[in-house]
Amino acid sequence: MKYILVTGGVISGIGKGIIASSIGTILKSCGLRVTAIKIDPYINIDAGTFSPYEHGEVFVLNDGGEVDLDLGNYERFLDINLYKDNNITTGKIYQHVINKERHGDYLGKTVQVVPHITDAVQEWVMNQAKVPVDDDRKEPQICVIEASLGGTIGDIEGMPFVEAFRQFQFKAKRENFCNIHVSLVPQPNATGEQKTKPTQNSVRALRGLGLSPDLIVCRSAKPIEMAVKEKISMFCHVEPEQVIFIHDVSSTYRVPILLEEQGIIKYFKQRLNLPIDDQPSDLLMKWKKMACRYERLLKVCSIALVGKYTKLSDCYASVFKALEHSALAINYKLDLMYIDSTELERSTEAENSVKYHQAWHKLCKADGILVPGGFGIRGTEGKLQAISWARSKKKPFLGVCLGMQLAVVEFARNCLNWKDANSTEFDPDTKNPVV
Repeated sequence: MKYILVTGGVISGIGKGIIASSIGTILKSCGLRVTAIKIDPYINIDAGTFSPYEHGEVFVLNDGGEVDLDLGNYERFLDINLYKDNNITTGKIYQHVINKERHGDYLGKTVQVVPHITDAVQEWVMNQAKVPVDDDRKEPQICVIEASLGGTIGDIEGMPFVEAFRQFQFKAKRENFCNIHVSLVPQPNATGEQKTKPTQNSVRALRGLGLSPDLIVCRSAKPIEMAVKEKISMFCHVEPEQVIFIHDVSSTYRVPILLEEQGIIKYFKQRLNLPIDDQPSDLLMKWKKMACRYERLLKVCSIALVGKYTKLSDCYASVFKALEHSALAINYKLDLMYIDSTELERSTEAENSVKYHQAWHKLCKADGILVPGGFGIRGTEGKLQAISWARSKKKPFLGVCLGMQLAVVEFARNCLNWKDANSTEFDPDTKNPVV
């Protein structure tokens, strides 16, 4: 088994998930079987109880596991089916160790972070890496581990995991373990100069904790200049070809191509002694064609997403991805307009008429309307208004979860004239409990 650990520095949300997914995609295109593990340092057992504004949308796996949305990226990019144990949290690890201690498995020893917590992390990774995730049910050859260690290296909550992998690199042996560090190269508007100091400090912190990056992936808004690459190479103790640049692109599906163009296949082949060719297979060629097609789309389809958590697009990541993929399949560019359902309500018209009219203007110009899932009564009146408008104007409409329930309520109220029709979730005593 070969292990690729992806760590992050400078800021969280830098794109470790997309980088990890893209690396897996490239290796899969070379004919290797790839699996993925996501590590989150929070004490929650899983992501199921999070507010959508905390970590974005919960991704639900085939086994019912409610996990971090990055596992959705892995499944989409790699075409695999993961399990709840592919998402490791501090809560899961501590619960596992405490249960073992209660059963007497440690034979009366003092249970400590080192070695017991760190050993549990290593055992979990090694066991889960062997679980088949492809349709052929064969054991994977490569395990990509995205360690979201508090977002950045050095955060106190991620320390047990860093120490676990410091030990693990020797257990797995050098030819089977590779560390990729994703860092930010900011470009302040005042000077326009790309700054390497944050990356230098981040790599120094990583080295101080006993992990040395084999590849440094530099994220930036614009393409990075060669002089910056050479500076990072010199100060971070790596060869220039070990510094990879990923700038902001029109589509995340362009990222595997950027990595492949910078010789990452050849590097992995030598560093991990992989039985692959230097050139990618037809799979990556198909990927390139898809990315190019995405960027050349001319026809636009606008969909209004009427929800409650519209301030953060990650709150509806799976809905966005499903719409994006289906639009691409019929050669349309998706224009997804997020509308806060509370802004469609009469109360908003009284408080802030500008917001109210802007929200209705967006809704009226959409080609289709989608009302996604949600919880609680807040914003449901606005969703009902949007559903009623879609039905009366014969606009294409899709209700998902709560959106479907409200479509039933709206029809019962306005077409069957059951004015008090409702879901028992909102009114347990309704005379017409249509849901």
